[in-house]
Amino acid sequence: MTESSQWGMRDAQKYGSIFERNVFGTRVTYVSGPTEVAAVNDEKTWAKFLGVPLSNLRSVAGDGLFTAHNSEPSWAAAHAILAPAFTQSAMRGYHDAMVARTTRLSAYWDELGADAWVDVPADTNKLALEIISDVAFGHDFASFDTAEPHELIVRISRALRYINRAAYSHPVVEATVFRRQRDRHEADVVAVRRIVDDIVTARRGSGDGGSDLLGLMLDTVDPATGQGLSDENIRNQILTFLVAGQETSAGVMAFALHFLSLHPEVAERVRAEVELIRPEGELRFEDVGKLRYLRRVVDETLRLWPVAPGYFRKARQDTWVGEHPFEKGEWVFVVLLQLHRDAGWGSDPEAFDPDRFERSRVPANLADLYKPFGTGMRACIGRQFAYHEILVALAMIVQQRTLVPETGYVLQVEETITLKPRDLRLQVGRRS
Repeated sequence: MTESSQWGMRDAQKYGSIFERNVFGTRVTYVSGPTEVAAVNDEKTWAKFLGVPLSNLRSVAGDGLFTAHNSEPSWAAAHAILAPAFTQSAMRGYHDAMVARTTRLSAYWDELGADAWVDVPADTNKLALEIISDVAFGHDFASFDTAEPHELIVRISRALRYINRAAYSHPVVEATVFRRQRDRHEADVVAVRRIVDDIVTARRGSGDGGSDLLGLMLDTVDPATGQGLSDENIRNQILTFLVAGQETSAGVMAFALHFLSLHPEVAERVRAEVELIRPEGELRFEDVGKLRYLRRVVDETLRLWPVAPGYFRKARQDTWVGEHPFEKGEWVFVVLLQLHRDAGWGSDPEAFDPDRFERSRVPANLADLYKPFGTGMRACIGRQFAYHEILVALAMIVQQRTLVPETGYVLQVEETITLKPRDLRLQVGRRS
């Protein structure tokens, strides 16, 4: 089950837009057609459901925004406190940090040399970690001071791999066959919580809340209750940023660089757009919104490989999806990998074509065909943040560097709850 989302996509192509599977004794219903997905996205009759492996992710992120149950009051409180920090206007305050961290990535690549083959997913992970840690809690993990990933990245990535693999396993199997992996996973969870707790404790001890996301959580109360967030919930929110924010953004950047390396004509159009808007000097905040073609590149990347490859929905009441009845409490998994390859995208949905997001070509039912950030009230709160950091990073990288693919490389996708390319290497020398 380590590639469960891709397996679900292949089965959807074989069995149709709604089908059932018995997965180790658990009945799982998969939906992937726009009509069926629109039905289960109806907030009146369906709601977010964690399911597996997301429910197991609570072992890491607890009641953070991504893993909180609908009934937990901590979700509403944190959402109210943090929502202003994820608006488009809030991006202005984060922009310089995104530029600075991408500049540091570029300097790190210079240190490796023009002929070096860089580990793209590893380096985009480092970049995303440095950006989110800077703007979220004012911390520098010094990721580019060494070729090795930071302990936090190693432990979070390993924890996600374990959760994804063990999702449908049995506790007896984990306690015997996979006991060593289980014990290491438990140690990883303790360690990442300790690292984040130390950051929160240090900030509290400084007496300076600060203007970043951590400062917001420390100094702001829920307007509905007048209560602030507990230290445990603050830690869970930071871990949520690291898991649901850092991992996903890093994956989008890596997939996009893969496609750009294979399509030099697309990279050249991106480069021309960037240089028209900002021919010299650092990319400014107001420049980012003008990168319309690059935005289409990102959207097309998310269409083919939505790094959060699906989501669960649970029936609020007895209802129907087409001709299929569902009782209250039953749940389904939305297979985004197949929804994003539906015939509604045209005759070649597997092809990488950013121009399919041109206004004249966008499907009329786009809202039913494209859900890379989830749906409803529990959709990703960090969508604007993700777009801004990804656009900044890609614009700077493509403007400054060549992207040479490895001969014979065939894209393989690794699943650790989120998706990322496996073993993707590129040469990224400076443009002359």
